[in-house]
This record gives sequence, C-alpha cells and structure tokens, in this order.
Amino acid sequence: MVWEQSYDPLRFWPLSTLAAAFPVLLLLGLLASGRVHAGRAALAGLVAAALAAWLVFGMPAGMVAAAAGVGVVFAVFRILWLIVAAVYLYDIAVAAGEFEVMKASIASLSDDRRIQAVLIAFCFGAFIEGAAGFGAPVAISAAFLVGLGFRPFPAAMLCLIANTAPVAWGGIGTPLRTLSAVTALDVEALSATAGRILPPLSLLIPFWLVATMAGLRETLAVWLPLAAIGGTFAAVQFLWSNFVGFELVDIVSSVSSMAVGVLVLRWWKPARTWRFEHESTGAETAEAVESMLSPSGPSTRQVVRAWMPFLLLTVLVLIWGLPAMKRLGTPAVKDWLDARLSWKVEVPALHLKVARGEAVTGHAEPRPADLEKAVLEIVPLSSTGTAVFLAAVAGGLLLGLSPARLATLLVGTFRRMIPAMLAILAMLALGFVTRYSGMDAVLGLAFTRSGRFLYPIFGTMLGWLGVALTGSDTASNVLFGNLQRITADKLALSPILMAAANSTGGVMGKMIDAQSIVVAAAATGEGGKEGDLLRAVFWHSLALALLVGAVVWIYAHVLPGVVVQPGAS
Repeated sequence: MVWEQSYDPLRFWPLSTLAAAFPVLLLLGLLASGRVHAGRAALAGLVAAALAAWLVFGMPAGMVAAAAGVGVVFAVFRILWLIVAAVYLYDIAVAAGEFEVMKASIASLSDDRRIQAVLIAFCFGAFIEGAAGFGAPVAISAAFLVGLGFRPFPAAMLCLIANTAPVAWGGIGTPLRTLSAVTALDVEALSATAGRILPPLSLLIPFWLVATMAGLRETLAVWLPLAAIGGTFAAVQFLWSNFVGFELVDIVSSVSSMAVGVLVLRWWKPARTWRFEHESTGAETAEAVESMLSPSGPSTRQVVRAWMPFLLLTVLVLIWGLPAMKRLGTPAVKDWLDARLSWKVEVPALHLKVARGEAVTGHAEPRPADLEKAVLEIVPLSSTGTAVFLAAVAGGLLLGLSPARLATLLVGTFRRMIPAMLAILAMLALGFVTRYSGMDAVLGLAFTRSGRFLYPIFGTMLGWLGVALTGSDTASNVLFGNLQRITADKLALSPILMAAANSTGGVMGKMIDAQSIVVAAAATGEGGKEGDLLRAVFWHSLALALLVGAVVWIYAHVLPGVVVQPGAS
C-alpha cells in the first residue's frame, strides 16, 4: 500500500506549516538557548518530528521509524566517516610535527591575521569543499586556524561564514549533478547560471570575513589582497562554470585565488600587522615572526613534505569520484567499488511506499517517478571518507609515524568526536523523517505563495531553508529542486534560474545548519557552545542569503537575458 503525503492535514495552511516547522524550531531554539547540549537538542527535535509525522501528518509509525533508520545509515557512511577521516588527517599532521612547518609556510606569506583567515578559511576551505564537501572543509580549516593561534570560537565562526560560496560545486559538483537529476534540467546550464549568481558573493566573502573579525577600517587597510583573492576566485568561478564544466569549479577557483594571493603578498605588505588583542605585541611578536621566517626555517622540500597528506587527499578524492574519468574510458574508483563492495538494501516498509503529492509533483495521480525511494546504502569503501582516510594513513606512514601510533591517533580522534557524531546522527534522522513525511515540502510550499514578483527572493530563501534543515546543498536540491521548477513554470519564470537559485541560496544556509555548527564546535574543542555559534552566524547567513535573492530577482525581472538556457553558456 502506498501512503501519499498530505501538505495541509489541519485544513488551514498556516497552522499546518507551523506544525511542520515545530521540530526544526525546537532544535534550533534549544541550540540557540545555550542551555542544552547539541545531542540532546537534536534528540528532542527528532522526537518532535516523529510525533508530528505520526500524529499530525498521518504517516504510519513503522514508516516513521524506517525513515529515521535510513537517515542514521546515511549519516554513518556519507557524513560521519568523512568528518572523522578529515579530523584524523589533521591530527596526523600535528602528531608528525609537520604542522609547525605548515604554519611557517603560511606565516611566510603573511603574519597578519586578516590575511591568514582568508587564505585558510576561504581559499583552503574552498579547496577541501571542492574535493570532499560535507563537513570536511569546516573541520579541517577551523582546526588549522586554531593551530595557527586563532581562538577556537572565532576560528569556528570564520570557517562557517567562509564555507558558503563554494558549496554549490562541492564534492566534485555533487549538488548540481543531483539538482539536474531531480529536475531533468541541463546540468551545464544550471552550473553556468549558478556561476553568474554567486561570483559577486565570492568577491564579497573575503571582505565580509575580515570585517567580521577586525572591523571595517582594518578591512579597508588590506583591500588589495582581498580584492585580488576574491576577484580571482569569482572570475575563475564564472569562467570555469560557464565555459569548461561543473565538476572542478571549486578546486580550480581556490587554487587560482591562492596562487594570486601568494603573488600579491610577495610584493605587497600591510602598513601595520594586525593581530588579536590577546596576542603578544611589540618585541615578542617581532621575535616570534622573525624566528619563524629565519633563514634556518623550513626549506621548500620541507614545506612540500608537510603538505603532502593534503596533496594525497586531493589526488585520492579526485581519483575516487571524478565522473570525468569515464570519458577517458576508466570508471571512477568509487563506481568500481560500488559495483563490487557495497550493499544497497531496499527498506521494505518505506521503499516506493511514499508518494509525493500533486502540489510538489504537478500530477494529480502519483506516477512511479513520484514515489520516494528508501535504500540503505552500506558503502564502507566507496564512500569519500575512505579516500580521505587512506590519504591520512598513507601520509602518516610517509611522515614516519608507526602503524601503532596511527591506530592510537585514530582512537583518540574517534573518542573526541563521539558527542558530535551522536548529535549528527539524531539530526540526520530528523531530516529524513521530515523528508519522507512531507513536512519539509509543507515549509517549501509556504514560500511559493509569494507570487511572481517576489518569488525569486522567496525561492532563493527556500533553498536557504532547505540547507538549514538538511545540512546539505545536495539534500536541499533533492528536496526542493523539482518544486522550484514546477513553481517557476506556473509563475512564468525561468526554471533554470529558480532551480539554480535553490542551490545558490542554499549555500548561505550552510553556516547555520545544525550539523555544520556541531562539526565546527567539535573540531575546535568548543563542544557545548553550539548555541553561541548559531547566534553568532545567523544574521550573517540571513543577510548573505538575501543578497543572493537580490541577484536572482534582478536576473528574473531586470536582466532575464543573463540566465543560461539549455545547450548554451
């Protein structure tokens, strides 16, 4: 028997919307209060979602339990394993003593905290986002900044803000590839349109980061390297997404911006080195910097050796999952492993038993394509986390760590991440319950009532909401991508534009999704301060999402010719 989702079970859409929103509001409210640990807040949200799905939206209890189970399995293999492996990679670099060399290599470019924040949180974070995605950029970049001497809370906040503009092309283009699959729209047109929406924000983010940590006056004092780094990232993001492809946008943009930043910093130095108030000043700072940059400091060979685990990470992740390898006649390692060493089990109580309603699908009678799939994907080897883990182990061995030492480090990393992992498990279970019950679609439908004139802004905010709910731009595109297309057709707007707006608006919700906040807190040792982090970044997230919405509105009503059509770029 097929159960069809109901989007107005209380026969009054504002009340039904409130019922659908309550579990998420409860989770975020408990986090923001600062009085409840993230794990307990997530568990409370999960219980509320399960009760609402069962008692209000009429989803059978067995289906509710099955949906939560699918979310837990997804979290283990697709997210938790990746995050643990990413933090483990960082721990290995520290244990091998190479992190001091990495710090020295950054300090050799600039000992100014403003520049360091942009190079690590923005450029390096975008590189990791392009290669691995999910929580890896925040985990690694935030831990890196702490190692450089940033206080944990500002480090976590900066990396959450920075992990925005690159997210649409994260994980080798996974969000846009998925968006194309669920909407049947051309992926290259989606990528090219996203590449015309986000570059203004990519240029802005470095300035935004520095203004957040140092104020406007100190930001203007380093406008040249910020403009060079942000401008290069934005230009390459536009050019690569429009004229080359969608899979390597983040990696090429981040490497290009880092390279330009290095060139600029070779001949330009700030008039005054900016550091945090709590740091040593005067002679002590000068002596520390001089020691780090002295002729007896690390050589080029030592720098390459120190960064080797991250180079291995890049190579392995690209080999693991880059679909472009198929064009060379060689399947991606991930696909090869999936065909041999993975198990995808259909959940009998849920698979093809839930039908999306007409308001979402546009069809009065459910078609096979309107039935929700529910598959437990047990992928111990093909997961991107495995590639990151192998890079960590290989890097550790090459850096001279013994197998016993590597095992000890892994146990330590795992234990440190347990509170964060429990919270993420509950959050993903909550997300899957809201998805299969249709509660997330109820929230989305509320945004579609804004009308043609305002929908470009509200549609963008729908993507923002989707990522805030699910923790993933990919999941948000699955959730709301087809709804965006249907609404755009009804309102005589471009489906390509509004589908791309879902993904590009979604990236600004990344910094406030509970999963990212938990990862950032765990990576910096700030567990228990998730609520403080949420409050600190919420208004940044909302303001940046509205700026994306403004760009989309201009493209919809003022410059419609900017939108790329299928087959053109």
